[in-house]
Amino acid sequence: MKNIGIVACSAEGAALCYRTIAQAAEPYLGEYNHPTVTLHSIAMSQWMPAFNAGDYRGVGELMLRSAKVVAEAGADFAICPDNSCHLSWAYFIDRSPIPWLHIGDVVAQEAQRKASKKAGLLGTRFTMTGPMYRDAFRRHSIDVLPPEPEDQQMIDEVIWSELVHGSFPETSRLRYNQVISRLKKKGCDSVILGCTEIPLLVRPDDCPLPTLDSTRLLAHAAAEYAIGVGKPSVLASRKVGGNL
Repeated sequence: MKNIGIVACSAEGAALCYRTIAQAAEPYLGEYNHPTVTLHSIAMSQWMPAFNAGDYRGVGELMLRSAKVVAEAGADFAICPDNSCHLSWAYFIDRSPIPWLHIGDVVAQEAQRKASKKAGLLGTRFTMTGPMYRDAFRRHSIDVLPPEPEDQQMIDEVIWSELVHGSFPETSRLRYNQVISRLKKKGCDSVILGCTEIPLLVRPDDCPLPTLDSTRLLAHAAAEYAIGVGKPSVLASRKVGGNL
């Protein structure tokens, strides 16, 4: 089996991803069994100045720093359970010592499998206004629609003041569902939970739209690739010297 490297930014998203990898592996490997996981976490306080300045080259340097650590510890490929970090992709990927799974491509493939034509997008302000999901979904001929600006502000504030701190109040869940309902009225047939903490708040059983859970989808793709259950077509990650 391949060793999975997790490049962590937010603690809640990384923890959910790790837990899901372990759960996803058991049906294939048996009780208590999963691929080796190597996780490296740089404190979010070190990421935020670059994000706030729109310095995605700086974000990419942090991604690369963690990639080198997990590679040296034996990881065969890397994932990052943080959507906004993928805005730095072009600045580090060709220098990465190991290949990566790209969260946007993983989610887009699932949207295509579900025959989605127009997906709403919830995430940080960086993700909702950035090109990452728009570009990934365009490759699958799927449109992406973020919420209106006032809804974006609320979604973003809840992430930074509550979700990343492990707080998931019912009031915020209901407010998120209201935003998703408005996206449904605009023709969306699915919603991307494009911040890795949002799946801890929004529940698929009462969400107004079918959910595309970026955290768990990435974790399942990583577990299945590490185990060797086929070769996912979403392995678009590159490294110097070739592809996976």
